[in-house]
Amino acid sequence: MGRVTERRKVIRIRDGAVSTRPDTLVAEEPLEIRLNGKPLAITMRTPGDDFALAAGFLVSEGVLGSADELQNIVYCAGATVDGSNSYNVVDVRTAPGVVLPDITLERNVYTTSSCGLCGKASLDAVRTTARWTIDDTPPVRLEPELLASLPDRLRAAQRVFDRTGGLHAAALFSPEGELLDVREDVGRHNAVDKLVGRALQSGSLPLSRTVLLVSGRASFELAQKAVMAGIPVLAAVSAPSSLAVDLAAEAGLTLVGFLRSPSMNVYAGEHRIALRAAAAQG
Repeated sequence: MGRVTERRKVIRIRDGAVSTRPDTLVAEEPLEIRLNGKPLAITMRTPGDDFALAAGFLVSEGVLGSADELQNIVYCAGATVDGSNSYNVVDVRTAPGVVLPDITLERNVYTTSSCGLCGKASLDAVRTTARWTIDDTPPVRLEPELLASLPDRLRAAQRVFDRTGGLHAAALFSPEGELLDVREDVGRHNAVDKLVGRALQSGSLPLSRTVLLVSGRASFELAQKAVMAGIPVLAAVSAPSSLAVDLAAEAGLTLVGFLRSPSMNVYAGEHRIALRAAAAQG
């Protein structure tokens, strides 16, 4: 099975001095996801948590919503020409009676930025496919100071990033700031899928009392994954896209960008942020 990191020789140039040394790189390999034996999608990912990645992807696609809808996930033997197992193909089997949405190989799924759908169609797709509304009753309330502290907590938990500098990360926090889970991957969307897939496997969906923090920007795709998992707050250390803000406003998602202590921008769902207290202290 592929490793999370690999070693490669690198020529290092520092202040004019040239040397040769091994360097630790994050591994990147393709993962084919099959649904009940039929090819569905291929994603480039960091090996590890592959079953959770596949399950989380199918939550985002609206295929799965609870652990009892999942029969099993297995690696496919004979995935290579010589019949050996590459551990790069997984087959997700749904439980008997689960009704599948109309997904074909030619589908234009709204989960990717290259899907060719206009903004309105993308928003409609999430609205009609989401299993839950964002229902955190009473609403999650977050102090700005607590939010501002989360990136440092995420960074401290990125064990593979420390060795490679080449991974995105996603983490789930409680409203009190407790780190619930963290995953790393070469793709930021994969890191979120791994979180959501683990939650599905443990019967924790919807994630209605959590904060999702991502180490990069907040794209429409990541906002969509948060909404599909019932997550009320998405925070990113970088910028959101315009469509991510539109989706957040429509779905009731709190969207925070440029989260870099001690500052942040709140783009939607400000009712979950203790703004009055922040204004009074300012």
